[in-house]
Amino acid sequence: MQRPAEEKSSSFLVLENFIGGKFVPCGSHVDSYDPSIGEVYCRVPDSGAEEVEAAVAAAKEAFPGWSARSPEQRAHVLHKLADLLEANLEEFAQAESRDQGKTVTFARTVDIPRSVHNFRFFASSALHHTTDCSQMDHMGCLSYTVRSPVGVAGLISPWNLPLYLLTWKIAPAIAAGNTVVAKPSEMTSVTTWMMCKLMQQAGVPPGVVNVVFGTGPRAGDALVGHPEVPLVSFTGSTATAQRITERSAQYCKKLSLELGGKNPAIIFADANLDQCIETTVRSSFSNQGEICLCTSRIYVERSIYPEFLERFVAAAKKWTTGAPSDPSSSNGALISKEHLEKVRSFVALAKSEGGTVHCGEGVDRLDLPERNAKGYFMPATVVSGLSDGSRVMQEEIFGPVTCVGPFDTEDEAVSKGNGVRYGLSATVWSRDVGKVHRVARRLQAGLVWTNCWLVRDLNLPFGGMKSSGVGREGGKDSYHFFTEVKTITIKQ
Repeated sequence: MQRPAEEKSSSFLVLENFIGGKFVPCGSHVDSYDPSIGEVYCRVPDSGAEEVEAAVAAAKEAFPGWSARSPEQRAHVLHKLADLLEANLEEFAQAESRDQGKTVTFARTVDIPRSVHNFRFFASSALHHTTDCSQMDHMGCLSYTVRSPVGVAGLISPWNLPLYLLTWKIAPAIAAGNTVVAKPSEMTSVTTWMMCKLMQQAGVPPGVVNVVFGTGPRAGDALVGHPEVPLVSFTGSTATAQRITERSAQYCKKLSLELGGKNPAIIFADANLDQCIETTVRSSFSNQGEICLCTSRIYVERSIYPEFLERFVAAAKKWTTGAPSDPSSSNGALISKEHLEKVRSFVALAKSEGGTVHCGEGVDRLDLPERNAKGYFMPATVVSGLSDGSRVMQEEIFGPVTCVGPFDTEDEAVSKGNGVRYGLSATVWSRDVGKVHRVARRLQAGLVWTNCWLVRDLNLPFGGMKSSGVGREGGKDSYHFFTEVKTITIKQ
């Protein structure tokens, strides 16, 4: 819902765009809700082409000076920004929880610490990249490569891990010498706006980091279609990525697209079930299941399937859903009323497709405080009895719903794991070292964890296969994406 600037109410938090080192008011806004109570609490700029144009101009103006700085000088600024974020960690965690619906505990222990680490990691990583050199003695030539920043980077991040994923893009982009125009999700913009308040104190020159708030069809479309934004890094849905690819095609832009997942866990009979069940509950339901890496399909070797299902359902029932501020809550609220209805519709569809709902939606009653009665909450839900071709087993749900089924052979497990259009991540559980290596190699996924989940070395590539994305991000991969390489040959 758009609102003219003059209708602003002092009872709401009203955000402004950050362009050229200054906060700039916008003429119209969209409402942003507190998911835990189902009420508007914030108004976010509804930016369009005009605001994007101003941000790109500011980024272009800042690029020569910023790119001319040494990697050490840029790293110093990133470290300062990390220090400031860390000094205000609790304030950012509270804000992220209110804006997104996640628990304060999750924001405090995952989102904001990882945002801090993103700046520190890429500040350090940028100092240690090397280039290539090749001698051609028979030609009397020496060839070497140089890497240079590209220019203005367009960065678009999603609503599930707001600051965590936006800093994952901003940090490597500016560490490499680019300037950026960023657009966070209009549903979760507050912590990005708060970070902008720290830019001047951190020593970020005006125009190096610009943030334009707004929706995908207006602000996002204007950004990815801008002729002077030569590269775009996007995390979000596959459908939106297809639109971005179309809009970028006429300019041959560099694209990094981190998209959806329908991630399998394959559990063999020799798995450590205690560790496996504890971790698989976490991998299925963390952050309300609103993580692209969450487990949504669980395949269990038939000989242990009954035991696993019974124990897994019992563990899922203990994964509590409640007020985000309650330290005992494992999950908070889903992002929006519309998303809650979508996730619920998949549970209804599962029933119509012949599935059995063992716990969660429609089975277990939520006990919420009166204040949260209208919030967008849903308990951890476990479904079994679905065919591999059913919509619930094929489509990304992005909520606290996971499906369990048996398999008989290793080949069948791999076939089931690969039997969707996505290929982001997978987990394999077995004590057999040869088996985990063999299965991991055969799975069509950009990341495979064995006997663990979400253990991340930021030096290594992150990204998906098939409809889960294009390109990779991580230490060297991000550096390569945010730079252009040139080969220079010298005749001796």
